[in-house]
Parts: sequence; C-alpha cells; structure tokens
Amino acid sequence: MTVAAHGGGQDDISQPGHDVAEAQKLLAPVLSAHWDEPDSYTLAGYRRNGGYRALTKALAMDPDDLIAYVKDAGLRGRGGAGFPTGMKWQFIPQGDGKPHYLVVNADESEPGTCKDIPLLFANPHSLIEGIAIACHAIRSHHAFIYLRGEVVPVLRRLHLAVREAYEAGYLGPGALGPGKDLTLTVHAGAGAYICGEETALLDSLEGRRGQPRLRPPFPAVAGLYACPTVVNNVESIASVPALIDRGKDWFRSMGSEKSPGFTLYSLSGHVARPGQYEAPLGITLRQLLDLSGGMRPGHRLKFWTPGGSSTPLLTDEHLDVPLDYEGVGSAGSMLGTKALQCFDETTCVVRAVTRWTEFYAHESCGKCTPCREGTYWLVQLLRDIEAGKAQAADLEKIADIADNINGKSFCALGDGAASPIFSSLKYFREEYEAHLGGRGCPFDPAKSTAWGDRPNSAHLEVNA
Repeated sequence: MTVAAHGGGQDDISQPGHDVAEAQKLLAPVLSAHWDEPDSYTLAGYRRNGGYRALTKALAMDPDDLIAYVKDAGLRGRGGAGFPTGMKWQFIPQGDGKPHYLVVNADESEPGTCKDIPLLFANPHSLIEGIAIACHAIRSHHAFIYLRGEVVPVLRRLHLAVREAYEAGYLGPGALGPGKDLTLTVHAGAGAYICGEETALLDSLEGRRGQPRLRPPFPAVAGLYACPTVVNNVESIASVPALIDRGKDWFRSMGSEKSPGFTLYSLSGHVARPGQYEAPLGITLRQLLDLSGGMRPGHRLKFWTPGGSSTPLLTDEHLDVPLDYEGVGSAGSMLGTKALQCFDETTCVVRAVTRWTEFYAHESCGKCTPCREGTYWLVQLLRDIEAGKAQAADLEKIADIADNINGKSFCALGDGAASPIFSSLKYFREEYEAHLGGRGCPFDPAKSTAWGDRPNSAHLEVNA
C-alpha cells in the first residue's frame, strides 16, 4: 500500500488525532505518485505521467556533465550504505578500452525490507528510464537487473516493461544516440540473501556460487567479467529520472543538506496501516506513525528497526530521530533500506532476535569462519535462552560471539547478524535475564500475532 492521500495520527503513538490534511503535507509521492492507477506499470501509463521525458534531457548532456549534475544534486544510494550515486558513477575509468556495465541490485531479501519489489511491480519503467540515463553517464552499452527469483509476478511485469521499452526504441540499437546501442538483461536469482552483497551478486551473475569477493579490486575497476562496473540499488536508479526532469534544486528542496531528496519508507509490524510511505529524508517515526494511524489500538511501541533486521534496533525513546543517514547514525543505528519494523509491548525481544539470527545463520554463505561458525552458535544459545535453559554467563557469551563476528567477517552479513544482538542487550538486558534459570519466555506468542486481540485467541498455537 502506498499512502499519498489518507492518514491518521496520534499523540500517544496509539490513538488517531491529528488533521489528515496537515499529515499529508509531510509526504512527497514521486516514485509512488501513480501506483494506484491500474496501468501504472505499462509504457502508456508511464508516458502519460511524463515518463521518458528525463531521458531526452539526459541524452542532450555530456556524460561527464550528467555525472556532475547527479553528484551536485546529492542523490545517495538507497540500498543501505547511502554512498553518493554520482560519486560511484565517477569512479568508472574512462578511455580504458573496456566495456562498462551497470548492474541493478533487485535482490531484496532482508527481513522487513520491502520497497524495491512493490516499486518494480507498480512502476518498472522508472527503473528502465533511470538505467538508460545511468548507462549514458558511465558510457555503458549493457545493463543487468538482478532480481530476486521468487517474485514471479514482478519478474513477468519487468519482462513486459523491458519488451515495451525495446519496441519503443528506449532500449536496443541506437537507444543512446547514433551508433550507441543499449542492451538490458533481466536475470532472476535463486533466492540467496548473500547475493544482495554486490560482489556476490556479480559472481552469481557470472554463473558462479554467490560469495563475496576479496577487495580490492573494487567493482568500479574490475567488476562484472573483470570490467568496470557500477552496482546500484533499484530505488537509487529509479530516482534519477525525476531528479533530471525536475532539476537538482527541486531535489535539494527536500530532505537535509547532507541527505537531500525523497525516499520510500516501508512501515510494517504492529501498525494500524502498514505500507510504503514516500516522504523527504528526515521525517521521524512519530510523524510516520501519525500518518499510519499509530500502533494497533490499545498497544504502544516497544522497539523498532530503522533499516531492516540488520540495523541496530531502537526504542520509543527514538521516535523523534530524523530518519536520514546522519540522524539515525547519531542515534547509534543505520538508516539502511528504511525498513521500519515496529513491534509493540506484546513482542518478546529475545524471540524476535532469535528469529532474525536464524535467518542470518541459514543465509550465511559459509566462506568465512566468523560468520559461518558464529551465527550457528548464536542460534544455539539464543534458543536455549528463549527456552529457559541458559544461565547468566550465556548472555556474556552471545555478546562475545557477536563481537567476534562484527567487523571480522568477509562481508556485511556478519555485521548485520551482530547488530540486533548488541542493541537488544543494550536496551532490553532485563528481558533476557527474565528468561534465565529455567523460567523460560514470559511472553505469550499468540498475543503478538495479528489475531492476538480477538476473543478466545488464547487457545491458538504459534510455532513461528
């Protein structure tokens, strides 16, 4: 669900109260502006709303000037790290005589992260236009979209959009000008979370096992097929057409000086109206909860993730932290993919962290020992804690194991696995201690489910 025309609000993060019109002023629907139109995913629907107008402007610019323009606009990567997009394009060496490649990372797989898939489903042509502009900038004639393979409906729509773009001349022979062809390949992955790491993605795209590469060399020098390669997130590239069409001053009019522009916030969990909320960078969770009707009736916010399960969790003390890269960083977490998972007081922190850690242990590629062995043992200890079989010393043990993973694994998957361990122990150590010494979990899992507030729900068993 994308929210652009309705919302609620609350003073105590549970009850609606604020004026709807005032709340709507906080939103900035750009990528999601036309998602509610039945043909938004088609070429006709995209053109009707100004689609491919930016491509004409971009092709009239010198590639180096185009890179400088995007760099000056301040667009930062929307895939997690927030690296400046124009700067990443600038790293591609020119005049080297090698093919240049653009690879779009659409392997969205992290718990809570759900922005790129709906974007591709409702508005795939924004990505295709952005790809054409980016390829002109980095002087590339072949681009790839690496899509998570399980999302077959999205894959079908993406293939349809690519076919429409070829037929209209936006892709194919002469797409970037006389003698400048552009080929776009859509590749469906096999569902490995590790392939969201850019070098593992490149190995998978080349037909090898998806495992992170040793760096240097970096992809900008030796990426796909050992040639200069830019790897960008879906939302990063899809944001480029609006930036070019409406101008960098318009783009910088939103957000903050260091984190300008608009972005998609994915609100999920125990909220009244979960969905995609597109707003300027720097909006707060309190404001987004106002827009979404607050937490489910009768409950309060307990903890939340600002950027998916791999980012350190925060609490209700952080409701007014600006949701931009600097603001969230100063609060001790990371903006990441802006996947705002919100949990109320019925949720056991130990249970949530255990489920996340089980995910990371399952998705570890096994290439490095700290991650391969560390995530396994974290799962064993967390399961013991949840079941009441652990002792006080085991809390220090999981912290020690997480420390042996954090910053010492081959890629950021290990860091992501350690983040919820550290942050949950920091804010909810007493809750961990309440599980120890044979006492087990003091929470009723059924209460945290969507049906937990229904009458006679106590008899329902929850095995998730």
